[in-house]
Amino acid sequence: MTMARLLRALSFIAAFMLAGTAAQAHPHVWITAKSELIYAPDGTITGVRHAWTFDDMFSTYALQGIETKTKGVYTREELKPLAQTNVESLKEYAFFTFAKVGPKGSQKKEKFNEPVDYYLDYKDSTLTLHFTLPFKTPFKADTLAVEVFDPSYFIDFQLSEKDPVKLVGAPANCKLAVERPTDGSAQAQTMNEQSFLSGDNSNYGAMFANKINVSCAP
Repeated sequence: MTMARLLRALSFIAAFMLAGTAAQAHPHVWITAKSELIYAPDGTITGVRHAWTFDDMFSTYALQGIETKTKGVYTREELKPLAQTNVESLKEYAFFTFAKVGPKGSQKKEKFNEPVDYYLDYKDSTLTLHFTLPFKTPFKADTLAVEVFDPSYFIDFQLSEKDPVKLVGAPANCKLAVERPTDGSAQAQTMNEQSFLSGDNSNYGAMFANKINVSCAP
């Protein structure tokens, strides 16, 4: 994954060129994330709903060139084309969301369909991207692990301090546990850009994955 390709995926390449971040070390973007695991009435897990809030500098540059009726106010309708471009492009990066079912050692990866119910909103000088990832095949599971991270560590994901993860409609016997990563930015800034693109560091961000674990005792 190259930096330029990721910038295109987020449709903000011009913003980063203006910000001059190309010469800086990883990470380049900071996202505060909230997630919901969605269950059907029969206990089937149907999808993951995300709300990703970008850092204020990234948000400021991302909004350049977007026409609005009121200066400094961005409606969902005005942000709709940008939201669509973002969610369509995220597919190339597996939506930075990785789901596995089953006990450790015999886990099965679950795939997602295209995002639905997506939109961007703007509040307190930041952009938040909302979208839902439906599982290709909804399933029941005693154990589920969902990780949110960027393998290249171009983006630093951190779960929100308040209500980071919720189970929506889950059976009463399901328990939630959240594992927050350590801050890897200091170490990453000692490494050059090329080191993230190949070799052992191409999956560097996995060390700083946000881990959501659900256990539903039979």
